[in-house]
Amino acid sequence: MDPLHTKQSLRWLALAVLFFSLSPVCFGQLTVGISVRFGPPPLPIYAQPVCPGAGYIWTPGYWAWDDVDGYYWVPGTWVLAPVGMLWTPGYWGWTDGVYSWNAGYWGPTVGFYGGINYGFGYTGVGFYGGEWRGSTFFYNRSVTNINVANVTNVYSRNVVVNNNHVSYNGGRGGLTARPSATQLSYAREHHTGPVGAQLEQVRAARQNHSSFASVNHGRPAVAATSRAGEFTGAHIVAARAAGGTYHAPTMAPREARGPSSRGSENRATEARGNRQKVSPRENSRPVARENAPKVPRENNSRARQLEQRQQKPEQEQARQQEKSRKTEQQQAKQQEQRQRKVQQSQARQQEKSQQKTEQRQARPERTQRSEHQQPKAEPPARQAHKQERKAEGHGPGL
Repeated sequence: MDPLHTKQSLRWLALAVLFFSLSPVCFGQLTVGISVRFGPPPLPIYAQPVCPGAGYIWTPGYWAWDDVDGYYWVPGTWVLAPVGMLWTPGYWGWTDGVYSWNAGYWGPTVGFYGGINYGFGYTGVGFYGGEWRGSTFFYNRSVTNINVANVTNVYSRNVVVNNNHVSYNGGRGGLTARPSATQLSYAREHHTGPVGAQLEQVRAARQNHSSFASVNHGRPAVAATSRAGEFTGAHIVAARAAGGTYHAPTMAPREARGPSSRGSENRATEARGNRQKVSPRENSRPVARENAPKVPRENNSRARQLEQRQQKPEQEQARQQEKSRKTEQQQAKQQEQRQRKVQQSQARQQEKSQQKTEQRQARPERTQRSEHQQPKAEPPARQAHKQERKAEGHGPGL
């Protein structure tokens, strides 16, 4: 047998063994290489802001990780969805002694997301907040906050909601859900990553000091937003309560990092430079670790270039969606102005018509009053003078 062919066969056999030996929690998701030695806090309790318009799909909030300050809350928000696509949320899953982050994705069906009850239609299995009917998304009013004046594509379907706020799968205190065969088949469908609005939501949350669990103790001041990246104003929602008791970690975030995620420290260090408020202990902490693996600059440059190329289509799509949204708003505003002008013109015409009708009704009354009026009687002397003039042949006279 050809040695090259034998070597390739052995390589595929090894990959197959590795694939089937993985924990079921890892199937059906995209892992981004972040692992932590302790799990995130419980999911906070908060209300859903009203949907800003048709075509938006709710993406629930979740706990993300930062190498300096640990877990921070990425608020839930409404996102203009790709047509025909649904969002499968990411989740933290216990694998080989650490909690690994499994990233969310857009796809034609909702896959496995750890059994986490994110709320508002994400009960832990599937999604019940709405459904696509052709190119139009219909919303389930039973579990989503919809204003029927802005969105008319609605229906009602009751959904059983549990009060479990555990935010991770597996490990101590975690959920025990496992993906079904159907959910595993969803993992083989075509997927796309987060859109630009979702990436902007993550960046804004990471720069907000109050988002970190070490500050809010599981009860963030910004738990949800009406639009991505907007963390101020009347459309933000604060958490009503924490989903459970907050336990402060017993180790620093750098010490809690799992072995499979240390290669991403350079990206976290670069992101810290853009944060508005930084933890005071950052200046006293050494930048490099002695045991941390050294990543060549060339590989980092290639990774950044690859990441930028992957983000360009998403950013372009987000710009097109934002442009389309602005165009729709402008058209709606123009239509509203035209309708207002038509209504004002109709009101003026109706007022003029009413005035003319009143004038026509008033004319017969004046004529009738003049007919019923008696002629004024002349004085007797004037009447005698007229008779004398008539007798003399001078006519009636004055």
